[in-house]
Amino acid sequence: MIRVNPPQKPAQGFILTIIVLLMMLGLLFAVGLGIYALSLDGTVREKFEGKRWAIPAKVYSRPLELYTGAAVSKSDVLAELKLLHYRAQSSYDSPGVYSEKNNELYIYTRGFVFSDDTEKSQVLKLQFQGNVLTDLASTQQNNKGIVRLEPLVVGGIYPKQNEDRVLMQLKEAPKYLEQALLATEDKNFYHHFGVSIRGTLRAIFVNLTSGELRQGGSTLTQQLVKNFYLTDERSIKRKVNEALMALLLEWHYEKKEILETYLNEVNIGQNGNRSINGFGLAAQFYFGQPISELSLHQVALLVGLVKGPSFYNPWRNPERALERRNVVLANLLNDGHITQSQFDKAKAKPLGILKTPTAGLSIYPAFLDVVRRQLKQEYKEDDLSSSGLRIFTTLDPRVQNSAQLSFNNQVTQLKARNGNRLANLQGSVVVANPESGELLAVIGGYGNFTGFNRALDASRQVGSLLKPAVYLTALATGQYSLLSPLDDSAVQVASQSGDVWTPENYDHQDHGLVPLYDALAHSYNQATIRLGMTIGVPEVIDTLKKLGVTQDMPNYPSLLLGTVNMSPMEVLRLYQPFATNGFQTSPRSIREVVDANGKRLTRYGLEVKQVYDPAPLYLVNYAMQQTMRSGTGAAAYARLPQDLVMAGKTGTTNDMRDAWFAGYTGNYLAVVWLGNDDNKATGLSGASGALPVWIDLMSRLKPTSLQAAQPDNVQWQWVDKMSGKLSAEGCDGAMYVPYLTSSIPVDQVPCAAEKDVLNDPINAVVNGAVNKVLDIFR
Repeated sequence: MIRVNPPQKPAQGFILTIIVLLMMLGLLFAVGLGIYALSLDGTVREKFEGKRWAIPAKVYSRPLELYTGAAVSKSDVLAELKLLHYRAQSSYDSPGVYSEKNNELYIYTRGFVFSDDTEKSQVLKLQFQGNVLTDLASTQQNNKGIVRLEPLVVGGIYPKQNEDRVLMQLKEAPKYLEQALLATEDKNFYHHFGVSIRGTLRAIFVNLTSGELRQGGSTLTQQLVKNFYLTDERSIKRKVNEALMALLLEWHYEKKEILETYLNEVNIGQNGNRSINGFGLAAQFYFGQPISELSLHQVALLVGLVKGPSFYNPWRNPERALERRNVVLANLLNDGHITQSQFDKAKAKPLGILKTPTAGLSIYPAFLDVVRRQLKQEYKEDDLSSSGLRIFTTLDPRVQNSAQLSFNNQVTQLKARNGNRLANLQGSVVVANPESGELLAVIGGYGNFTGFNRALDASRQVGSLLKPAVYLTALATGQYSLLSPLDDSAVQVASQSGDVWTPENYDHQDHGLVPLYDALAHSYNQATIRLGMTIGVPEVIDTLKKLGVTQDMPNYPSLLLGTVNMSPMEVLRLYQPFATNGFQTSPRSIREVVDANGKRLTRYGLEVKQVYDPAPLYLVNYAMQQTMRSGTGAAAYARLPQDLVMAGKTGTTNDMRDAWFAGYTGNYLAVVWLGNDDNKATGLSGASGALPVWIDLMSRLKPTSLQAAQPDNVQWQWVDKMSGKLSAEGCDGAMYVPYLTSSIPVDQVPCAAEKDVLNDPINAVVNGAVNKVLDIFR
């Protein structure tokens, strides 16, 4: 008998079909998920194993060099330590602190890796006598006898996304940073695989019951994925991607590497439009200290800010930030990482943040702009903003701060005294070392830096600043001396078109016959025009080009009175040969560029060339010293020491639109310009506007006397001021002035003839070797 199976019910076939379809869909989903995961895996590994961050180039000031005999006072060193955020303590038991005991200063330095050597962290003992470091002792052996403090970070060159960070390694983390972070953000970090099921379920419950996305439940790994790979979009898709990528990250990499990357990636603040990323930069941003120096309460604040840097901003919301910090401290206590005593001490401390942040901010934007412009001519923008270069500059923070203070104070006073007339007054200051050409300070304008750097971009008429070149040209011919009489009566100059130009003196007075040096010292226009027209405008132009002026200059008589537009930086270049007896080194702002591995890429050495005969320059220097003693710059000696030898020149343009002063001592060459951006008249002369800024600046620094070397073909002679004839010491009207040996007068006044000056052996000795020594003190 044949058994016949009853036919299956349609429902059973349908269920089987559904199961098969579901299995196929599940398989397809698994395959699709696998393919999607593989694509995510490529993304995860490519970035994590490649160049993780665009590291901005960091720009540093010059390091302060300490050695026995250095011309640096105790107050100078303390000012430098303040800039570097060293902390005063009764004991010097850790890097970044100092202690004063009687006339001794103890410093526990931080150390720094330079391109040529590593300056180790060490304890220094310094002793001073006045403005000199008389003794230096160290806990580290040093065969060079010089110790360099770490240079100040003055700014950076940032990538387009405006992120900034200071990379740190996990081993550099201060005590309690890892424990505080994990106790607060992810207690099970070392026990999960990138995703916390419990945290995720809790977040799902909260979000479902609230009807919106309110809680993330993310692990540190997920937070890193969100910051490193994804956006802040709040969606299911982003959360799925975050979870998958977190699992992949944990699959490929060690926990310590993930944690270290998190420490460098997490956002902990905002400085304007610049993001503060990572604990390394945050330590400098909030406390002005390296991450390794942070104390327990400081670490707790930074960890607390991870939850919401804006919400807990300690400057805007100090009470909220303090409460959040104490939550982190409580987490450490509850997890057994700190004792009750440590908790109580840390909780009792104030926030201790800086009054204003400095890290991530260009402290000296005008100087940094000079650096950027030079670097852009030699490096690609991407290399500057993302390769972690270190640029060591010539900037001296003490000179820069002094220049800024002098400039701001004087301009503020001028604005206050003159009301609306000078409401928009602007200006610039540039300071350099005359011998090396190294820029020490750059002020690009009054108020916030807008990108228009007046030190470079304000090209204005320089007025009487060009006059020294006229007198130099005349003296170089050998036909003139410092006492040659010049006619300062009214003068008219006819142009080829028939127009007549009648220049006048600043005081609208005629002064008759005046000695050449006096005409320059008092900046007499009429005498200068006559002299310039006699020697020839083309010859003056040739002198200016030798001195470093590169622009085309019109062959017009008005050029003799400065109808040439120049920037303060160009004027600085023009005046350097005057300060160095004819030697020129182009102004430079960079010493060297070093890559992220410490390899020197470029070194900007000293390039010196002689551009003019030092003998006539020596004579012009005498005349410009008289400018300061008795001429338009005489106000300087009301505040500066009488024995300080300095030289300079005021400059005032037509209708008093521009006020200039260029002056130099033995160690500083500084140019000041004041004016309006719209070129309207200011009513200020070089003496009333720019000179006070220069004087105030020099009073804050420690200028040394100008010590121009006397050329062999220059002799000092006693000469009668009125007649220009040889005289003698003690004779009425006698002056002691330098002469080119080829132009020493032959005729004598009767008083000199009686003393037989020409045959006096003592006079010959003085004009020899002894005179060169005495010249130092003139």
